[in-house]
Amino acid sequence: MKNKIKVARAEQDMTQQQLADAAGVSRQTINAIESGKFVPSTVLALKMAQIFGKPVEEIFQLEDND
Repeated sequence: MKNKIKVARAEQDMTQQQLADAAGVSRQTINAIESGKFVPSTVLALKMAQIFGKPVEEIFQLEDND
């Protein structure tokens, strides 16, 4: 699964820690999601999309091998 979290954070001038605090997770979780090492739960993905004010499909995309 690909994601555009880093881009969305940059657009809002938001740090990983600020996003983590807003989503109720650790900064390490945000880092793992951004780097593709961890796939977030549906609830977390929806929370993150809501924080950015974007549809979840704009933040997360399936890859061909998913």
